[in-house]
Amino acid sequence: MQKRILAIVILLSATLFLASCSKEDDNNTPPPKTKTELLTTNGSWKFSSATVGGTNVNALLQACQKDNIMTFTAAGLTGTLDEGLTKCNASDPQTSAFTWSFASGETVLNISTPLFTGGSSTFTLVSLTATELVVSQNITVGGTPQNAVVTFIH
Repeated sequence: MQKRILAIVILLSATLFLASCSKEDDNNTPPPKTKTELLTTNGSWKFSSATVGGTNVNALLQACQKDNIMTFTAAGLTGTLDEGLTKCNASDPQTSAFTWSFASGETVLNISTPLFTGGSSTFTLVSLTATELVVSQNITVGGTPQNAVVTFIH
């Protein structure tokens, strides 16, 4: 009888020990970053590439557009657009402020200023990681609707 009680006590102790270890491991895992955290941490976003209708259009964009730098801040959902080394229009300010927000369950990124000439200020969020922001929007090229995809990196 004593052997059975001892076996039960050992079994219960082992179960409690293993359960407590599991909880400690779970508590040490940081929660995944929110989309706002991914967008606003790790510095500024710089142009990496663009496609229209699946075709790379990097060479068609002006250098003054590709060197722009965007910085998003969580406080007040504001940001700064820096013209970079070259400006498309010499009279444009070097930096300008913008506001931003997520919509549609954080699948749409609204920016208060268009990023490219002729573009909209509403983007579909294709993907967002700690190092890469990929957005898309429908544009019209030569009277034909096309999907433009732009990638920014840290």
